[in-house]
Amino acid sequence: MVRGLAAYEKLEHEVVASAQDYYGALATRRIQGLIAEIDGEAVGVCLWYETFSTFAGRAGIWVEDVFVAPEHRRHGIGLAFFRALARRAVAEGHAWMEWNVLDWNEPAIAFYRRIGAVGREEWTDQRLSGDALKALAG
Repeated sequence: MVRGLAAYEKLEHEVVASAQDYYGALATRRIQGLIAEIDGEAVGVCLWYETFSTFAGRAGIWVEDVFVAPEHRRHGIGLAFFRALARRAVAEGHAWMEWNVLDWNEPAIAFYRRIGAVGREEWTDQRLSGDALKALAG
């Protein structure tokens, strides 16, 4: 599923994680996840973790990734993932759910608008990694 997501997002070169990495992250609850299956075959995955808002003084859910295999899209699997997370967010008193979407992924953006999500155009992602991360930690 992760390799399928990376291929769709044109980021295969970034995949370095192993199955063991995921087992460890799930076991320590750094991330949580859902898998959609049809006849015992994984056809979708959803990964998220809890964040915290300084301004709201409450937690939120960061949806790290949602991926549904292309041949299983448009059958309600993505909607089921987001509904399950929305129920969790409401039940646990979270302030919101947030996630990123690539600006060229028009089908996903259209889906997010249909479920009521609003883009936050004023924010840009920042990342520190590799040598720059090591240099700053130096």
